[in-house]
Amino acid sequence: MGPRQIVRVVLDTNIVVSALLFGGAAEKVHRLWRSGGILPLVSADMVREYARVLSYPKFHLSEEEVSCLLNEEILPFIVPVTVFETPSVVKDDPSDDVFFACSGDRRVLALKTYNGIPVLSLNEFLSRH
Repeated sequence: MGPRQIVRVVLDTNIVVSALLFGGAAEKVHRLWRSGGILPLVSADMVREYARVLSYPKFHLSEEEVSCLLNEEILPFIVPVTVFETPSVVKDDPSDDVFFACSGDRRVLALKTYNGIPVLSLNEFLSRH
C-alpha cells in the first residue's frame, strides 16, 4: 500500500465561511485543510471573494478579524493558483466562475462535473473522505 494521496480541492465561499464561522459539517473540512488532509487550490480572485463575503455586515467581523481569518486560517494552508482565463460556466451566477478557473451553491452543484472533475456538496465530499 503506497502513501495516501492528498486530495486537491476548490472550496466554494459558502463552505469556507461556514467552516470558519459556524462549525457543523463544514468544520470537518476546516480540520482537513488545517491537517493537510486536503489541499485547497485558491486563486487571487477567490481570496478576494472570501474576504468580501467575510466582510458582510451580518457576520459582525472587523477588518482586523477578517484579515486574521485570511492570514491565519486560510492562506497558510492553500496552494495559490494563477488563473489566466476564467471560463463562463455558471450561467445563473457568473461570480461563481472563478471557482472553476482553479480546477453548497446549488447553481454550481447542479453541474455535477466540470471537465471530468466531480462537483460535490459538502455531505457528498465528507462521505468520500
